[in-house]
Formats: sequence, structure tokens, C-alpha cells
Amino acid sequence: MRRSSVFHLVDASPWPILGANVGLMLVLGLVRWFHGGGFMVVEIGLWLCVGCVFFWWRDVVRESSFLGFHTSGVRRGLQIGMVLFILSEVFFFLGFFWAFFHSSLVSSSDVGNTWPPYGLEVMDPMAVILLNTVVLLGSGVFVTYSHYSLVMGDYTGSVLGLFFTLCLGVFFTLLQLMEYLDASFSIADSVYGSVFFMATGFHGFHVLVGSAFLFVCLFRLVLGEFSSSHHVGYECAIWYWHFVDVVWIFLYLSIYWWGSVGAV
Repeated sequence: MRRSSVFHLVDASPWPILGANVGLMLVLGLVRWFHGGGFMVVEIGLWLCVGCVFFWWRDVVRESSFLGFHTSGVRRGLQIGMVLFILSEVFFFLGFFWAFFHSSLVSSSDVGNTWPPYGLEVMDPMAVILLNTVVLLGSGVFVTYSHYSLVMGDYTGSVLGLFFTLCLGVFFTLLQLMEYLDASFSIADSVYGSVFFMATGFHGFHVLVGSAFLFVCLFRLVLGEFSSSHHVGYECAIWYWHFVDVVWIFLYLSIYWWGSVGAV
């Protein structure tokens, strides 16, 4: 007798190849915009990217909640895939930290043989940045409470915890935008400015992606699509959000603190 498999092979989907090409279009549009071109290509790429994400997410939700394809084996595979993805993100940010410490520990004559570079006014790590750190770590506490409430069957507590997590995530993004607007240097100001805006900017982008991830989970949670024993999508979103928290701690300690008062 043939045993049925616990795994599910997904049907052919257009979204991976379309998403890859839309991503390429978006990057090319940004490069064109950086060199003085118009913003129209970027705008079109953003809308197409949102569309691809929406329909791709819709198909995954259908497979999970309505078609019942997310068996125990599938859920295990999704968890392993998320862990590997987060691991790749760790090495992505490792490159920024490597560049920062290489420049700070062995300062060259190009930056005045000092760190921070001579004449560059860095940000105060005990001001708005410290508040931003408290806000983001607080969001991690709320999302942990939300997950615990879901596991214990308290759906009201889970929804409230996730809602406050999203509020703090949006507040963090607004504070970082204010920080960029008040910065006395730009991405073109020596290696410090380049690494600072690349590292913190990509972290801010990850916060936006994580917020979108959690917003979809909140929507599904309100619709009752998650249960105490079946919520692998929400678990992956929580792991991603905690990764964003941890990266920010290292950014705060190295780029903000070490890059201002901690370096000699």
C-alpha cells in the first residue's frame, strides 16, 4: 500500500520570476534616479512589487488556511527555510559591520587618521537613538506577549499585543526618518557616512518588511486563521522581528556608540 506523503509540492506559480524581474526593475530605477533620472521607473517598480507580494501572499494563505496543504512536514520545512533566510541576513549585515570596524580600528589619512572622521559631527547616542532602541525592544516584548497569548488560547490578548507591536514599529520608522532629516552629514561624507546610511537604511528597510509581515499576520489573526497549534506564518514573522531587534542592538553599540563616544 502506498503511503501518502506529508509534504506538498506547490503548483507552478508566476510570482517568483515576476517578483525577481520587478525587483531588478526597481533597482535599475533607483540607480537611474540616483544619477539624476526621473522617479517614474521607481514608482512603477514599487507598485508592481506591492502587487506581486500581495498575490503571492494570497496564494500562500490559500494553501495554508483553505486547502490544508501546510501539513506538519510542510510547516517544518517552512521553519527551516526561515532560519536559513535569517542566517543569510546575518551575513548580509556582517559585511557592514566589517567595513565599519575596519575603518574605525585602522583609520587612514583620508579621514584625518581619526575616528570619527575629522570635521564630522556624529549623532548623540543618548538622545533620540536611545529612545528608538527602547521603542524597538519594547515592540519585541509585545510581539512575544502576543505569541504567548496565542499559544495559551487568548486571542484577544494576542491581537492587542500584535497591534501595539505594529504601533511601535511605525513609531520607530518615523523616529528614524526624523533622525535622517536632522543628520548633519550625508551618505557622501566619507566612509562613516556611507556605512552609517547603508547599515541603518537597510535595517530600516527590514523594519518596513517586518511590519508588513506582522500586519498580514494581524489581519489573519483577526479573521481567525491562526490557532494555538497552527500558526507557522506568525512564528516566522516573530523570528524575523526578533532578528531585526538584535541587529539594531549591534548597530546601536557599534555605529552609534562606538562611532561617537566609544572610539578614540
